[in-house]
Amino acid sequence: MYKVKVNEKFLFDLDTNGVNTLLNGEPIDIDISASNSNLSNVIYQNKSFNTEVVELNKAEKSCKIKVNGNIYTVSLEDKFDQLLKQLGLDNLASNKVSEIKAPMPGLVLNVMVAEGSEIKKGDNLLILEAMKMENILKSSTDGIVKKVMIKQGDKVEKNQILIQFK
Repeated sequence: MYKVKVNEKFLFDLDTNGVNTLLNGEPIDIDISASNSNLSNVIYQNKSFNTEVVELNKAEKSCKIKVNGNIYTVSLEDKFDQLLKQLGLDNLASNKVSEIKAPMPGLVLNVMVAEGSEIKKGDNLLILEAMKMENILKSSTDGIVKKVMIKQGDKVEKNQILIQFK
């Protein structure tokens, strides 16, 4: 049994037990013919739909699908995701970081963010010189900078807090 969410609005139960495909407990008759890895033609209730997988994120079990020119965001939960949610363990995988610490002692060459800045995963935060090498520290998650604890020219120790997030 899968939980399928479309555009963060519509929730469906999908069950493919090998014989029938059930949508919200009702059998559905659907015919899918794939023309290549991203394109398919779907016939449902005597209507034809051209579909294309625009974006696929296997880690988050989500994708964007274009159906007859309209784009839909689809996310999927399998039985394991549902079990983790029931046990209250569903958000353990989220990578929420409250602070960035210095990975080693060094000299701050450049701070690329300011307090209140909105950052995305992978954004450059600062450049730290250590052992005659310049190291760019990047954000491991999306967030908003709460406080910048250092400035250009500061010497920092290992595990010193450099930036805090909201």
